[in-house]
Amino acid sequence: MLFLSKNVGILDRLLRVCAGLLLIVLAAKGLIGFWGYIGVVPLLTGVVGNCPAYPLFGVSTCSHNER
Repeated sequence: MLFLSKNVGILDRLLRVCAGLLLIVLAAKGLIGFWGYIGVVPLLTGVVGNCPAYPLFGVSTCSHNER
């Protein structure tokens, strides 16, 4: 299944997970608004290793060795 193949590289995944967790924590502490829970999206795409928007733009940060 092509839509489930990895297209997010290691550094990209790390940045997504960190940014997602940061947004969620800030929202949970009330330091930013409820919109901070949008951090779930980069968190999940980082954990799964697949970004559904990347194929739309023809982008992949994943090297051939990581697939």
